[in-house]
Amino acid sequence: MTATTANVSNPTDSSSAVEPSRLGAGAPEVYQIRRSSRGTFGRTNWWTTLLAVVLSLTVLVPLYFTVVTAFKTPEELATSGWALPRSWSLDNFATAWEMTSYPRRVLTSAIITVGATVFTLLSNSMVAYALGRNMHRPWFRRLYYYFVAALFVPFPIIMLPVVKETALLHLDNEAGLILLYVVYGLAFNILMYTSFIKSIPEELEEAAAMDGASRWTIFWRIIFPLLSPMNATVGILTCLWAWNDFLLPLVILTDQTKATLPLAQYVFQGQFNTNYPVSFASYLMAIAPMFLVYVIAQRWVISGVMRGSQK
Repeated sequence: MTATTANVSNPTDSSSAVEPSRLGAGAPEVYQIRRSSRGTFGRTNWWTTLLAVVLSLTVLVPLYFTVVTAFKTPEELATSGWALPRSWSLDNFATAWEMTSYPRRVLTSAIITVGATVFTLLSNSMVAYALGRNMHRPWFRRLYYYFVAALFVPFPIIMLPVVKETALLHLDNEAGLILLYVVYGLAFNILMYTSFIKSIPEELEEAAAMDGASRWTIFWRIIFPLLSPMNATVGILTCLWAWNDFLLPLVILTDQTKATLPLAQYVFQGQFNTNYPVSFASYLMAIAPMFLVYVIAQRWVISGVMRGSQK
């Protein structure tokens, strides 16, 4: 009785702590996790924290400079580039709206971006599924490496032949741009999709086939819904690429009235000077839609990348 009272009266004493063997079958694991968590999660990795701060500054500093410049006058910018503007005026944004024909350019960029994203998801996922489920066959394995090898071919090498072919086929327009985005994104997207498809159990497809489902039905009813995280990843990357791309619309589009928003922003680049406040205001207006898209869907991007790395 005396020993029991002594143990109860001093519950915080380390010598009277309950041993793991008295806590049940699953207690040793819990006990070890609690002990390791005190030593692991309680420490701060200062090198990683410092690296994160430095990498954050590489983004935040240019963003700060862009925002403050967009609200300045050319005289204020010449005086000091880092100081805050004396008055927060929207005149630069109004000028950029008129000079770039912002509504028309945004509509053209949106059509190209949405078209490229939709056709990329539909076509690239089917190609990757066919390759991913037949990698044991030599022909499909060679075809997979052939597509992936396109990642190492720089676009400037094939730029002139592509421009000539699109002109001959009358694809020097929005439809041609959409087709090129779908084709040029195929190599990277196949690499992403196939790694994700390998993590999907083939037993699901075998069960559906036993119930009489065709290969087409299996893909659209089972595989494609399971590809939702990777579809979000590929879709957002394609969306950002098609929206911000400058080189491909520059060499493909021949009708300047159908220029995309990045091409329209080239109007601020003069031969002898550049209107930086107005151009920076236009840049902010251009990245605003994609910024909203990424903020809304970034959790699917991270989920798709993490799940795609698993087998």
